[in-house]
Amino acid sequence: MPETVLRHVFHVPAPPPVVLAHLSEPSSYVGLSPLVVAVRDVRREPGGTRFVSVERFRFFGFVKYDNLIEVTLRVSEEGVEGEVVSPGGVRLAYRFGLTADGTGTEVEDVLTVRATRGPVLRYAARKAREVQLARADVLARRAPTLT
Repeated sequence: MPETVLRHVFHVPAPPPVVLAHLSEPSSYVGLSPLVVAVRDVRREPGGTRFVSVERFRFFGFVKYDNLIEVTLRVSEEGVEGEVVSPGGVRLAYRFGLTADGTGTEVEDVLTVRATRGPVLRYAARKAREVQLARADVLARRAPTLT
């Protein structure tokens, strides 16, 4: 299956344990991705958490499509990682590596996007990159309320 790896490193003005706690909670992902409008069916299991994330897409400015994706989230001292299974043959592995950075946390956001077809991969990778860059801004804006 073809894949694209996207990497973005950014600073969040909050300590790593606070950022880790935020990224460990499924409800935090609403709005963390501009596409995610809801999280439901949260299942806490040994070794991780599973949930359904609702991504809302708009086409032509008025056609709304809610994409239900299965998310697995695992937490370690170094960060958060997991997988996403989306309809249409799109798979995504993600990792948020967290490192103390004097005045807060350096976040290394790595996404590996896979899809069965080239055009689908290109679309999914483009959307994933938009979300990845937006996530840095959202986390930085949320930082004062995380402590």
